[in-house]
Amino acid sequence: MANALVLGATGGIGGEVARRLLARGWSVRALHRDPEKLPPAAKANGLSWRQGDAMSASDVAAAATGVDVIVHAVNPPGYKNWGKLVLPMIDNTIAAAAAAKARIVLPGTVYNFGPDAFPDLDEDSPQHPLTVKGKIRVELENRLRKASAASGRVLIVRAGDFFGPQAANNWFSQGLVKPGEPVKAITYPGRNHVGHQWAYLPDVAETMVRLLEVSDRLDPFAVFHMDGHWDADGTQMIEAIRRAVGDPKIPVGKTPWLLMRAASPFVPVFRELLEMRYL
Repeated sequence: MANALVLGATGGIGGEVARRLLARGWSVRALHRDPEKLPPAAKANGLSWRQGDAMSASDVAAAATGVDVIVHAVNPPGYKNWGKLVLPMIDNTIAAAAAAKARIVLPGTVYNFGPDAFPDLDEDSPQHPLTVKGKIRVELENRLRKASAASGRVLIVRAGDFFGPQAANNWFSQGLVKPGEPVKAITYPGRNHVGHQWAYLPDVAETMVRLLEVSDRLDPFAVFHMDGHWDADGTQMIEAIRRAVGDPKIPVGKTPWLLMRAASPFVPVFRELLEMRYL
């Protein structure tokens, strides 16, 4: 039986990957700062919960003892403090993977790419991002590449904008609709006739697990771009929401970019959204 450690198992992609690994017969551990505070459903889902923090190298190393795979699906809480948290967390995972001789699996992002990589992104596209988060992600992947060159093994699966269960930090749940509320209007951040790539979260997890099942045929540093759902003119997701709600006349508004720009000196998240607008 293969063993995996999932960092970020309470999140969207980490939870989906953990569930699929369990269904394939894997033994799956998950790290959490306080497992006793998890809801009963989480405690009964088949995961072996270990107390610890992804920011603690000793906690990650202890939880990773004897595993074959470490799924690094952890992000800073509230999507904040990337500069202080993201790189130390991946360093802890790299060290733990080296000690356990485990493969690291990372959900990739499009943050790595700048406008010079457009219009078609592939696995070899240049990575010259314009954003702070993008530069951090490039450095994160550089560290993984160096680890793979020193006998480590890495799998990165990069997908489009997440949607689906527990997919929190994305345009769908933070822009198009308001989670947990009736859909009375849709706010779309892009322009009509500009395509947008979407990825259904359970599909992303399934893709990762299927690649792990053929890991003996993968390169030490393996990167894949997942096709997902291509919305060629930027309106198909809007129409899909309308169909799901059963109301073809739900109004569609534009993201208030000018208002966000005016407020950006005082609201850090607005500054970051404006940085990422080109994506």
